[in-house]
Amino acid sequence: MVYPLITRRRILRSATALGLAVADPLVVWGHILDAGSTGGGQGEIAGASPGSGMIVYSTEYVTREMPMTRLNSWITPVESFFVRNNLLMPDVDLSSWQLSISGEVERPVRLSHSEFMQLAPASVTNTIECAGNGRVNFRPPIGGVRWGRGAVGNARFEGPRLAEVLALARPKPTARHVAFRGLDVVPAGASEFVRSIPIAKARDPYTILATKMNGAKLTPEHGFPVRALVPGWIGSASIKWLCEIRVLPHEYKGFYMDPGYRVPLVAAGGAAGASQENRTVALTGLRVKSIIAHPAEGSELILSTETPVAVQGASWAGESSIAKVEVSTDDGQSWSAAELGAEHAKYAWRLWRFDWKPKAPGPYRIRSRATDSAGRVQPESTDWNPGGYLWNAEDAIRVQVRE
Repeated sequence: MVYPLITRRRILRSATALGLAVADPLVVWGHILDAGSTGGGQGEIAGASPGSGMIVYSTEYVTREMPMTRLNSWITPVESFFVRNNLLMPDVDLSSWQLSISGEVERPVRLSHSEFMQLAPASVTNTIECAGNGRVNFRPPIGGVRWGRGAVGNARFEGPRLAEVLALARPKPTARHVAFRGLDVVPAGASEFVRSIPIAKARDPYTILATKMNGAKLTPEHGFPVRALVPGWIGSASIKWLCEIRVLPHEYKGFYMDPGYRVPLVAAGGAAGASQENRTVALTGLRVKSIIAHPAEGSELILSTETPVAVQGASWAGESSIAKVEVSTDDGQSWSAAELGAEHAKYAWRLWRFDWKPKAPGPYRIRSRATDSAGRVQPESTDWNPGGYLWNAEDAIRVQVRE
């Protein structure tokens, strides 16, 4: 059995009070914000558990961002890992939980939790980033969660390979896509959170059905008991609270595939032209990106000939790897190579550091940019798109150096 943590009557009452219709969950989660939320900016730092010390946007549609002060390790602790729930979090009863596999298969399968846990596990270290991370930077502003830098994290996940689970059901030659459905509690008038991936990505040996995160079982916020884990892709591809896998001859047709989580073809790197004006594509892999975690925006630094300022951050490139990170301390006029951290993995971020000795007091603008193994360089700006997705412009902070 699955029991909602919040009643639909409460949702309707809250929405009515704000003059909102519940038919569009994107509107609901953008505006109905509980204690610890601001409703109009970048959220507030929550000082009480769960999510203590995180930036909280919503406690109903659990949405929490990691402050940059917590980005100080290659593996992100679970308590610091961002959370984004499009719908409402379920309470899962393991005695009745099942995973079904159906569709373009020769032998539909239904696994109990005990049967599923007997499958051989694999592991992958993966950087998950919400597609809307950095949305606060778009101009003109875009509605939705006003993510800053911290809707991203890197963790070790364990669970059986999706390819091996699919093999139990024997996909037919007509199998082209694999759709995931979770146990999210769906408010009245909203759509189920279902997304699909191509069969080739489903058969990637690094694509798993995760039961553990950083060596412990998944927490409810991160998808207990099972979460699809699609490495290198936007976070919404990794469906939480997984209960159904449907093998399809085509891309799944539903709200969270179209119109949700899509960008104009030109913004995605397609050819410009009149024929492309209204065409969109589904979001898949993450873009090359770096962020500055330390020092913080607006920091006051002390001028010293002895001790350098440690400019530090993280960089990732989805299905590619990071080749280099560069830092500019003169607002992009000149660039210097940062030192990459020793820890790395195929789908994981790379930490970096640049030791800087300012030559004089005054205001400075520090920028970072990453280059991936395919030669793609983090751009100076990101094309505007109506969903506020995939912001990956050069990161920048302002600091003041004093005597």
